[in-house]
Amino acid sequence: MGEDLGFEKLLDDEEGFFAHLFARSPKGASRDPLYGPDLPVVLLTGGPGMGKGRLLRVVRDRFAPKVPVIHLDCASPIHADRARPEQGARSDVTEALFEIARRLCTWRGTGGSFAFPRLFAGLAMIAANVTAGTPAAIATEVQRYEELPQRKRLHGLGTGDFWRGVLRGTIRNLLTTLTGQMLGPYPAAAGTALLDALFENLAPRGRAELERIYGAYPSAGGQREHGLLDLAIDFKKGGEDRKLAENFLFRALREDLEASYTGAFGWLSRVGRPGLLLDHAETPLGERLLSAVLIDRRNGQYDRVVIVGTARREDGGAFLHGGLPARIPPAEFRPADGGPPAWSRSTPPGRDGAPLAEGVLLLRMPLLTDDQLTKETERRQQRGEPEGGANRRRIDAAVARLSGGRPHTVIRLASAAAAFRMPADANDRDLLDAPFQFPGGAPERPVADVLLKELVLDQLPVRLPDVHHDQWLDLLTHLAVAHDEECADVLLRHHQAGRVHYLTAHQVLRHLTDTGWPSCERHFIGDFGLRQLLVHRLYGLSPDGAAWYADHHLLRDHYTSRTAEEAPDGGAFRSVTAHRMNHHLVSGGVDDVVRHLTATLPGRPQEWSAELLEIAQAPYPRGADTRRKRAQGLVPVDGPALRRTVDQLLHAVWLCEERTRSTGETAETLSTLLTRLVGMDFDGAGQLDPTATEWKALAANEQPLLRCTCTPRLGQGR
Repeated sequence: MGEDLGFEKLLDDEEGFFAHLFARSPKGASRDPLYGPDLPVVLLTGGPGMGKGRLLRVVRDRFAPKVPVIHLDCASPIHADRARPEQGARSDVTEALFEIARRLCTWRGTGGSFAFPRLFAGLAMIAANVTAGTPAAIATEVQRYEELPQRKRLHGLGTGDFWRGVLRGTIRNLLTTLTGQMLGPYPAAAGTALLDALFENLAPRGRAELERIYGAYPSAGGQREHGLLDLAIDFKKGGEDRKLAENFLFRALREDLEASYTGAFGWLSRVGRPGLLLDHAETPLGERLLSAVLIDRRNGQYDRVVIVGTARREDGGAFLHGGLPARIPPAEFRPADGGPPAWSRSTPPGRDGAPLAEGVLLLRMPLLTDDQLTKETERRQQRGEPEGGANRRRIDAAVARLSGGRPHTVIRLASAAAAFRMPADANDRDLLDAPFQFPGGAPERPVADVLLKELVLDQLPVRLPDVHHDQWLDLLTHLAVAHDEECADVLLRHHQAGRVHYLTAHQVLRHLTDTGWPSCERHFIGDFGLRQLLVHRLYGLSPDGAAWYADHHLLRDHYTSRTAEEAPDGGAFRSVTAHRMNHHLVSGGVDDVVRHLTATLPGRPQEWSAELLEIAQAPYPRGADTRRKRAQGLVPVDGPALRRTVDQLLHAVWLCEERTRSTGETAETLSTLLTRLVGMDFDGAGQLDPTATEWKALAANEQPLLRCTCTPRLGQGR
């Protein structure tokens, strides 16, 4: 698959979103800049498999040769690992900032390398918090940052900036000043000595610049020395004080970048805007970096750094809204709708109470179109498979329905289907058994296992407690048969029996939302494709689908104990009876369901039709599928004509409502059976005539008979 599949509009050289955001095309041509001077933070939103990380990597690869673009994985443990040996003088944030600056110090594009003297000053101050606290230990910590304060010389040219010699002078002066001294409590000795060493070799312009930057530190009163000392003290305290210091260090880094563009050298040599791409920005490290930028820009502290991060949650992240429901949704951009929207804050800069979401532009990750999906699937088919052949059409339809256009799922399913033949009268889920072969000769694995690892196990909810990591996939697997929170809690109580730490349905839903999985009013697992993966796994957990049947029996028995006419508040069913019958239907109680439907039809055809749809919205267990033959009357069924017709209609509706095979050929069967009921002698039979017309049209156009949030994601032909 081309890495830019689905992103063509965003990456276009002339009119692409990113070319105008960076004010420079991938080929190096200038472009009219989008937004500014107050830039929004752009968040790529979408759940697992939507291509957020892939897009960031493509942007990096396309633009990095011409624009200083740094890609940072906020989920990598490397930053915390590097901070661990000196936790008083380092954190994952400072290590991430150091990494960003270090990479830009080696930038070889237009304008040459960058320097970070402002950031260096702050990092040098917190270096005094090293565990040993000796002059040698402090000097060693400062030396880690030796490449930051000066630009590397261009061939044949001197750097000519006023920071020249600052590092060499600082370390030399630090050693000279502190050698042989007994350091008192920080910051009286080490901090003062560091300040003396830092400023001794600075030119007046450098001193004035540090005065401006660190004099603005809270409580510094305009004094650089106070600001630097307070920054080091706050960093050592930890908690919110450390966050304040970290935020200020990030500001210093962006100030260094800004200075590289606004000085005399910058005006002549630099073009476009620098960029910082934050993958997995929903992690605590990512949220802290994003918060620091958003707070500064909310307060009118602007810079030209393009910040693009990823966000799993649809609203961009709870931290953007202060933990409250979104009062005003952030601005958003859907590539399919055309060009990016105009953007500005709804409240003036300087309002501390304004939500951080006002500084964000959400870029909704696009699903693949039908054309893109078909081309990608066909491209991977074996040459011997004729285009338009029955197996090819069946594979295309299965990939489309199971993926819902989710790019990563399309990639994996299309690859696994390359040499796979669908069984006769196959359910789409049969494709999930297709073997997937990773490059490099690794053993083949069923594509369902590959997808569950990549979409669930490799993307656990950020705030899921560690104690639940080992059971997360198993719990979701059992919850695949749940419809609402009550239903889910029944399953969770059973499958967590004996565990000290317990997840409720409400908590699971919150974790699913945080991970970016959509919700649905009729299905607890609200993403159609994920639900099919989990249903497939549930049936295979134990021989002959025993785990599948046990879960449905558990729910059937739960709703049997409820009052027959009672309807759960906000539940997925009109009545407890319908909910019970749904689980009874898929766990071997077909004949009981037919008897119930036959007895309750006369006198209430409209209510009955709605109940029939609710009962039949269920997956079918694996193995031989007799529904089509039974719907067509090819399976002998005892009883009067009404009961036999209801039996056939139930199976026809069940085929349509499962949504894992084509429904077009069932349309005529639905119409025929409903028309037959219209001609029978029972109260209200004639009221089924409009239902026959409506259901036939929906089935013929591959649309669900009972619409819910997750089924419209499956477009026509899917």
